[in-house]
Amino acid sequence: MFEGKDIMTNKIDELGEDHIGSSAKTPLRDDAFKLSDEEKRKRIESSVRDILDTLGMDLNDDSIKGTPRRVAKAYVDEIFGGLNPANRPKLSTFDNNYKYGEMLVEKNIVVYSTCEHHLLPIIGRAHVAYISNGNVIGLSKMNRIVDYFAKRPQVQERLTMQVVQALQQAMGTEDVACVIDAKHLCVNSRGVKDIDSSTVTSEFGGKFKDKDVRREFLDYIKMDTDFD
Repeated sequence: MFEGKDIMTNKIDELGEDHIGSSAKTPLRDDAFKLSDEEKRKRIESSVRDILDTLGMDLNDDSIKGTPRRVAKAYVDEIFGGLNPANRPKLSTFDNNYKYGEMLVEKNIVVYSTCEHHLLPIIGRAHVAYISNGNVIGLSKMNRIVDYFAKRPQVQERLTMQVVQALQQAMGTEDVACVIDAKHLCVNSRGVKDIDSSTVTSEFGGKFKDKDVRREFLDYIKMDTDFD
C-alpha cells in the first residue's frame, strides 16, 4: 500500500505545476452522498480547525474562532453546492412557436468556480449559444447550468464540456457551444504570479463545428481567437 502511495506522490512531483486533465465527469466516489450535509459541515469544520491550529493561529481569538464553521458552511452550501445533484436546475424547454431558426447567444455569464488542484478561485465569463431544432430554453436556465457546474472543484476544460453536454441533453440537439475566459488564482496569486493571464476554453457541438457558424458565434461575443 505504501509503495503505491509513493509511486503516486512521485508522479505528482514530476508533473509539478503542469495542468492535469481528466474526463468530462466530475471525479466523485460512489458514496459521495452517504453523509448528510450537516455531517459534512461538522467534518469540514473539524478539518479546518486542525489546519488553522497547525498554522499556529489562535482559535480563541474572536476574529477567527468562527472561521472553521463559516468555511464548512460555505463549502457545503455554496462554493461546492454543485456537487449535489439535488441542486441541479431543471432545464425545462418549450416549443419554438415563433420559429426562430438563428443562433441564440447568452454572453458574459459570470463564472465563479474553484480550481481542484489548489482550491483557489476561478473567476471569469462564459458565453453559451445554441441553434434550436424545435425547442427553446429559458435564458436564465443557461446561467443556472453554468453556475451549477461551476460550484465544484473544477478544471476549466471539464466545466466547458459539462455545460455543453447538459444543454445538448436538455434540448435534444448537438448544436450547442460554450466558450469560457477565466482567471485562475492558482496562477495569478501563487506560483508564477502572473496577474494578467487568463485561460480560454471552448466546446463546439453539431453545427458549431462548421467554420462559418463558429466564426459567427465568436463574432457575437467579440473574441479574437485562433479557433479557426
